[in-house]
Amino acid sequence: MKKQIILGLALVSMVFSCSTDDTSDIVINDNSVTNNNSGGEETDPETIYLSGTYIADLTLDANNTYVLNGPLIMTSGTTLTIPPCMTIRALASGADVYIAISQGAKIIANGTADCPIVLTSDASNPAAGDWGGLILLGKAPINSVTGTNTATSEIASLPYGGNISDDNSGSLSYVRVEYSGGAADGSSENNGFSFYGVGNGTSINYIQAFAGKDDGIEFFGGTVNASYLSVINAEDDSVDWTEGFSGTLENVYISNRATDDKAIEADGYNTDFSNATGIFSKPTVNNVSIIGEGSANSSEAIRLRAGTQGLFSNVMITGYGEGFDLDDLDTGNGVVSDDLQVADVTFVDVTVKVKNDTTVNFTDADFFTGENNATGTDYATWGAGWTTN
Repeated sequence: MKKQIILGLALVSMVFSCSTDDTSDIVINDNSVTNNNSGGEETDPETIYLSGTYIADLTLDANNTYVLNGPLIMTSGTTLTIPPCMTIRALASGADVYIAISQGAKIIANGTADCPIVLTSDASNPAAGDWGGLILLGKAPINSVTGTNTATSEIASLPYGGNISDDNSGSLSYVRVEYSGGAADGSSENNGFSFYGVGNGTSINYIQAFAGKDDGIEFFGGTVNASYLSVINAEDDSVDWTEGFSGTLENVYISNRATDDKAIEADGYNTDFSNATGIFSKPTVNNVSIIGEGSANSSEAIRLRAGTQGLFSNVMITGYGEGFDLDDLDTGNGVVSDDLQVADVTFVDVTVKVKNDTTVNFTDADFFTGENNATGTDYATWGAGWTTN
C-alpha cells in the first residue's frame, strides 16, 4: 500500500467539500438511546447502521448493536467513542466499508483484556478482505512532502502529514480488527490498521490485526509509539512502515503462514514518489517474536529496503528461509553508519540469517550483535484473553 497523491496545503480545504471518497456529506444513521431517548426511560436495544461523514461527536451506546454499512468518516474536531466489549460488524462488501479518523479528529476506543473492542465482518463465513479496516490520519511529519504540506491517503483520499510531532488522534487499547483488507482496485487496498502521519500524542496499545487480505498494521510516516502489537495470518506484510516513520514499537508478535508475505516490510521512503525531506524511516523496535512455518519454505521474515534505518533489540525469528533481507544502497549505508542495527537476536530454524542485496560490503557482525541472546516478547502473557488465532 504505497500509492498516494502528493498535495500541497492549499488543497486540504477541498477534501471535505468534494466527493473524492464517494460518500454523502452527512449521513448519520444513529437512532440510539444515547442520542434520542429524551425521556430517560429504558428502551429496547437498537440495531443501528453507521456510514457517512460526521461533523459532530459520535458516542456509541453499549446497549445497541452497530453495523458498518459504508465509509464512516470523522471530520476535524469530532470524536468517535467506542465502549469496551463492543463488536462492530461491517458489511462484507470490500474496500468501501471502513472507519476513517481524519486529521484533527479523534477516536477513543479503549477496551480491556476481558472486554476487547472488535471490528469484524458480518459474513456468516468471514474471509480476508470482507471489509476495509481502521484508518487514522494525523499531522505528524512524513518524508514524502515538506513543512506543512500534506499527502492523501490511498483509501478515501484524505489528507495526512504536517509538522506536529505530538499530534493526537486519540487512543486505541485492546482493539481487534478482523477480516479486513478489501481492495478498491489492483493497487489500492485497506490494511487492518493504517496510521497515516499519526503523532506521538496518540496512544496505541494492545491491538491485533487478524486474517487480513493486505497488511496487518502499516505506518505511513508519523511519530506514533505503539506497544503490544499482534498480527496473525496477514496475507500481505504483517507490519509495514514507510515515509519516514520514526516511532517506537514495543512487544510485537507476528505469526505467518508460508503463503503470507513478509512479517516486517520496511521502507525508508515511498519509492512511488521521492524522499522530499532527505530523512529516512528510523523507528526503534524492541521485543519481537516472529513465527513462521519452517525454513523449508523460501519466505523472508524481515525485508529492509529503500534506505530504511532502525534500531532493533531482542528479536526472535523462528521458521523462515531468510531472517533479514536488505536491499538498496541507502539501506546498506545505514548499516555502515550504525543507523540500522540489531542488538540481541535469536534465529531458530532459519536457513539464511542475513541476505545482503545492498551492494554495500558489510558482515553479519556489522549488522547484528548478541546472537542467541534474544527471547522475544512474552505473548503468552500479554496476548491472553483478548486476541484470537
